[in-house]
Amino acid sequence: MKTTLSLAILLSLSTFHPDTNAAGDASAIRQIDQLAPEGIYNKIWEPHLAKWSDTHLVSCYGLQLRGKMDMGDIVCSISRDSGKTWSPRSMVFDHRLRNGTLQYAYNNSVLFKPEGQDVLWLFCMRAPMHYRDSENADLVAAYTVDGGLSWQHVELSLGYQGALIIVAGIQAVARDGVTHYLLPAHRNSRRHDRHGDRRQFVLESSSLLHWRMSDYVDYPESNPIFLHEGKIAPSDEGEGLKMVMRTADMARERPLDPPVAWSSLSTDGGKTWSVAKPEPDLPNYRAKSFFDVDATERHIYVYNHNATREGLYYKTKNKGAHWSKAHLFYHDNNRNSYPTLVEDKPGEWMAVWDSSNEPDQKRTAIRFGRLKIR
Repeated sequence: MKTTLSLAILLSLSTFHPDTNAAGDASAIRQIDQLAPEGIYNKIWEPHLAKWSDTHLVSCYGLQLRGKMDMGDIVCSISRDSGKTWSPRSMVFDHRLRNGTLQYAYNNSVLFKPEGQDVLWLFCMRAPMHYRDSENADLVAAYTVDGGLSWQHVELSLGYQGALIIVAGIQAVARDGVTHYLLPAHRNSRRHDRHGDRRQFVLESSSLLHWRMSDYVDYPESNPIFLHEGKIAPSDEGEGLKMVMRTADMARERPLDPPVAWSSLSTDGGKTWSVAKPEPDLPNYRAKSFFDVDATERHIYVYNHNATREGLYYKTKNKGAHWSKAHLFYHDNNRNSYPTLVEDKPGEWMAVWDSSNEPDQKRTAIRFGRLKIR
């Protein structure tokens, strides 16, 4: 017990020091958490971020169990000083706790705070613990009313039946005076089922408790593409919504040639989505990217610039203009992936991503930083 407590103290103290030698436009960088070299976990990964108040931030992320793929626990860390320091992790979804007779493992945090509500939601995936991986996971949620200090687990009502994978944030839209919440997800069944079909789709809800299918995103019949991990935001092509998706070839799950993201449009508030098309200005090397728009109507795209997921780069696009050249977001002779950004002020973003402290290791740390758009 004493050793565990000492390790927790050391980990929390390590977050107080900025990474002063990192290259890129990201600033005020802090290490939120890091992986212990020994223990039951072999990966710390896929963080998400939310603002509870102007200075109170919440980040949730995963800890992967040794011997499993994409399965483990979901934990939470809190900052009360705008990201300068972060609390030691606390458990939210624990694989050791049974749900009736079932034991689950968890992954892929998605945080969402509805506008005007003093409640923060956490959505993630769960799969039976005896599975090898999370390919057949379903949706589970918890909420907090005290900024992440405590969490109440919730059993959701799911109109969609089947395996899903989530990783990107929720987009709220108004239709006929009612707020609808859109959650992008995808199926990955072909990996273990040669008769299955990989598909990007969108779930929707008006309550955050009952989720149903909205629509699938089709690829051209003549060119099957593995579209997945899409992020929805107001479109950069005019009215409506746009979803920018991670891509890979369908057969071997390798980067496309050329390695670019694909997108789909919705002009009816997310009820239907167009056949996907390539985004020639937005690189994608089979890795999750981030796509959104700020209060000044300037879009941002954050991505990995190669398949080994080293540095993170970003591009911006002013209304009616073309995408900018690539700018370095962050790189420090290490590995970085899965960025999630939250706008703090117009043109200023906060970000979390999974990172490392070695060039030949990945997903051994969670980092926070700030980005003021050029």
